[in-house]
Parts: sequence; structure tokens; C-alpha cells
Amino acid sequence: MQLNLSRPICFFDLETTGTNVATDRIVEIAILKVYPNGNKESYTWRVNPEIPIPKQSSDIHGITDEMVANEPTFKELAPKVYALMKDCDLGGYNSNRFDIPLLAEALLRAEIDFDMKKALSVDVQTIFHKKEKRTLEAAYKFYCDKELKNAHSAEADTNATYEVLKSQLDRYDDLENDINFLAAFSAHKNFADLAGYIGYNKEGQEIFSFGKHRGKLVETVMEQEPGYFGWLLNADFPLYTKKVLTRIKLRKLNNKLN
Repeated sequence: MQLNLSRPICFFDLETTGTNVATDRIVEIAILKVYPNGNKESYTWRVNPEIPIPKQSSDIHGITDEMVANEPTFKELAPKVYALMKDCDLGGYNSNRFDIPLLAEALLRAEIDFDMKKALSVDVQTIFHKKEKRTLEAAYKFYCDKELKNAHSAEADTNATYEVLKSQLDRYDDLENDINFLAAFSAHKNFADLAGYIGYNKEGQEIFSFGKHRGKLVETVMEQEPGYFGWLLNADFPLYTKKVLTRIKLRKLNNKLN
């Protein structure tokens, strides 16, 4: 089954130095852009992370410091990546929890204003776990009856993810071939940021989802404890979380002025 698209969707996968969204870096990125007419274009780049790649990470994806020493930095690649993904929806495997937050951090560090409010995201892993609960290798075997060669290669994982989603649509009658539906079905709990530090209450207002102010309105905490906002901006939180906090603070100031 072909995807029913109203605009392009970019399936992508990252190989990284580790799993910390705020501090780890990209060492490989693969993007498969699928257009509404079914046409596809694919890109894969190795990336110099500008920090050492831990051995435990190299053991997983096979990429070492020597292999990326002469590759471009992400800041050099960022304009190409952004141009490719701009005005597209996004798809990936565990992408809502890892790849999208980490990509957002990398783009913001490269001074590119990446805003997920403009895109839908389909997390194929979530659909898979809700339906079958397996790994990507098992998903590829289960849905496509193929062995996933070069697992943890960004290009292989990206193409497998795309094929698995199409097979999921063929298999499950209750899955609608619609990116809005698939994004909602594969979404985790709704957060204002990407890392899950800022959530929403029942009224749709931003609340802290961690720490001593868990469950409290962000606007109220900022007004009553302005030093907390300064601490958040200087602490080791993801750049996208800080971007959302700044946007909330500016909105509050604008409301006061109006």
C-alpha cells in the first residue's frame, strides 16, 4: 500500500555519540523523502560530531572517530538538511522520543529555527509496539518477511522503517492511510517541548512535568519565581525546551502589554 500524502514526508534516522538529547551529537543521518505522487529521494551523510565517539556507541553503529574525522560537521550540513525537511511531515522509528528531539537540538545549535509545530510526526515504533511489541529487525521480518541487513546503519534503518509502515497499513484495517491519523496514533503523551519537560493540563495550558514545580502552570511559576526561569536557561536542558520556555515568557509579556 502506498502512503496517502497531502505533502511530502521525510523518514529519517540518526546514529549518534550517545542517547542524551542535550549533549550527544550526530555521526550519521539518512533521510528518505517521499512525495505525494510516490516519488522518493534519499540522502545519507556521515557527520563529524566534533567530540569523541564512545566505544560503546561505535560498537552499536560501527562508526569510529577515524571514519568521520574528515566528514563535514552538522553545522555545515544543517542548511541542506533543513531545506530537505522544511514544510514536510516526519517519520521514523522511535523518532518522537529520540531522533526528532536530537535533530531539533542540532539544528538550533546550527542557528536554524526548527519548529515542530509546523509538522506532523509518525513514529513507526509506537504503531509497532501498540500492535506487536518488537524491535525494528523483528518488525521488518514480521511485516515484510525480510532480514534487516546492516542494522544500525542509518540508511538501512530508514528504508526498513518506510517499508514497515507501508506493510502496517496493508495489515491493519483500522489504521487509516492518513498522516494526521498516523501521527495521532503513534504519538506519546502530548508535550509542548520535545523532551517532555513541559506538558499540558486539561485546559491546554503549559505545565511543568518534572521537578519541584511538577503540575504547576509555567506562566505562574515564572511570575512568582523569576529566578527559576534564569536557572532553567543556564542549566543543562535541551535547547528546544529553552526555546519553548522563552516563547511562553514572551507571550506572557505581550499579554501584559496588550
